[in-house]
Amino acid sequence: MKQKKSTILVVDDEPQIRKLLKISLEANGLKAEAAEKGAEAIRLTASLKPDLILLDLGLPDMDGKEVIAQVREWSQVPIIVCSVRDADKEMIEAFTLGADDYVTKPFNPDVLLARITANLRKAATQEAGEPTLENGRISMDLVRHEVKVDGARVDFTPKEYDLLRYFLVHRGKMLTHRQILHEVWGPAHGDDMQYLRVYVSQVREKVEPNPASPDYIITESGIGYRMETVEKDQVDA
Repeated sequence: MKQKKSTILVVDDEPQIRKLLKISLEANGLKAEAAEKGAEAIRLTASLKPDLILLDLGLPDMDGKEVIAQVREWSQVPIIVCSVRDADKEMIEAFTLGADDYVTKPFNPDVLLARITANLRKAATQEAGEPTLENGRISMDLVRHEVKVDGARVDFTPKEYDLLRYFLVHRGKMLTHRQILHEVWGPAHGDDMQYLRVYVSQVREKVEPNPASPDYIITESGIGYRMETVEKDQVDA
C-alpha cells in the first residue's frame, strides 16, 4: 500500500542539482518531482498539486520570478527560491512576488531540509488552523502525512488520506456528494457517487470502532456525508 508523502517539486535546469535534491528529499521521507523549465514547472504545479516548490531563478525559458508570479495567480503552494543570486534586490523581488523563503547556492542540505519542514508545517497550519487534526480517536499529522487511530499508526492510500483530511477539516459540516467529489477528486468526478461510496467505506473500516454503525462519518441520505465531532472523553467513556 502506497503511503501518502509530501510532494516537493524541484525546478532547476542543472541535472546534478535535481538528482542531489531528489536523493536528499526521498531519504527524508518526502516525494520528489522535477522540472527543468519554467513552463513545465507551472504545468506540473497545476497537475500534481505539490506541497512545496523548490525553485531556481535561472531557468532556460523564463526567469524563475515569472514562475512565482504565474503560480501565485491561482495557488498559495509554499515556494522556496534556491538560487546562486544573492543580491538583496533579487530576494526582495522574489518575496514581493510571493516567495515564502530564499536559500542561496551552494546550500547546506540539512539547512534546506529544515526550511522545507518549517514551510510545510506553516502551510498545514494555514490550511487547517493547526498542523495536527484531531477528532476523538483519530489524529492526523498534516506535515508527516500520518494518521493514528487510538495512538497507533494506520496506513492510508493517498486518496483515502485526502478524503479523511477533507472530512476532518470540515468536521461538523454537512458535505454534499458533489462537493466532496469536486474537492477531493476534481471537477471531472462530480457524478461518481459509487466511487465515493467505496472510498468512504474503506476509510470507515480504518477509523470507525464499528464500521457498520459509524460514529464519525455519518451518511446524510440522498445528500452526502458529515463527520461528527467526537470529544476524547466520549471515546474513553
